[in-house]
Amino acid sequence: MEYLTLRNSDLSVSRICLGGDPMGGHAWGETNEAELIDAVHSGIDKGINFFDTADVYGLGTAETILGKALKGRRDKVFIASKFGVRRTEDNTRTYYDNSPKWIRKAIEGSLTRLQTDYIDIYQIHNLDGITPIVDVIGVLEQLKKEGKIRYYGLSNVLERDIETLLPFKGRFVSFQDQYSLAFRDYEGDIIRIAEDIDVTPFTWGSLGQGILTGKYGRDVVFEKNDRRSRATYPNFHGEKLQKNLDIVDELRKLGSKYGKEPTAIAIRFILDYLRDSVALVGMKRRNQVEEICKSSDWNLLEEDIAALLDKSG
Repeated sequence: MEYLTLRNSDLSVSRICLGGDPMGGHAWGETNEAELIDAVHSGIDKGINFFDTADVYGLGTAETILGKALKGRRDKVFIASKFGVRRTEDNTRTYYDNSPKWIRKAIEGSLTRLQTDYIDIYQIHNLDGITPIVDVIGVLEQLKKEGKIRYYGLSNVLERDIETLLPFKGRFVSFQDQYSLAFRDYEGDIIRIAEDIDVTPFTWGSLGQGILTGKYGRDVVFEKNDRRSRATYPNFHGEKLQKNLDIVDELRKLGSKYGKEPTAIAIRFILDYLRDSVALVGMKRRNQVEEICKSSDWNLLEEDIAALLDKSG
């Protein structure tokens, strides 16, 4: 397993981080708690020491299951969680809230569900556009002093946010945005943000919600409770699906060269192309973790990276 030290921190994390959104069991198809816990244990056994989650994933379910999975192993891993995305009381609408009052309430809930006294990286899930960032950082710094968090990071920020965040360069350790061979729209933003704000980039959606695993074809049909059945998830619909399947063909071609499955090639592309990055990868079962881990400790040739860039461009 490969590791890197996050900028502005002493955290040496695995470059593969297991993501917790599917663990929440909300609109990602069927999940099984025992299988999820087994998958987490499998990751740890293979050298993964980094897990990313959020209070809104499954409205707390993901944190609760991760807390169970890490019981007795907390000192061996690093946990990143998020705050700031909320659901209305009738659970019909999502909204953002970075208010100091909510941060205080959110951290206590996350600590309880995760069965821990501290969170290694507490991340702003989305900027709410209302709360001054200086007020948010003020609360986060106080949480550090109280020992409830070690560091803090960002999520879903783009180049347009740099001016707001630049005065606090060196305070954040990380940021995460959507990035994969199926979605390179934010590539320029990611590269610039990493340098301008001095943060380590994390990529979520690293397998394009699963399309890059090679498991799906043009006739893909999802269960009703799987969000990928919706047109708002374009990776599995229309022209975008066809383009993604062309990328998968290239992944298979390279897979035969390296003796790897498409999953490993797709993640390896991120690790090689975005230097000093961490790939967040969702999972639900042990066999998925095993495939994910096969992306570590080797490299793609430059000519193969170029071929993937061309195919996904």
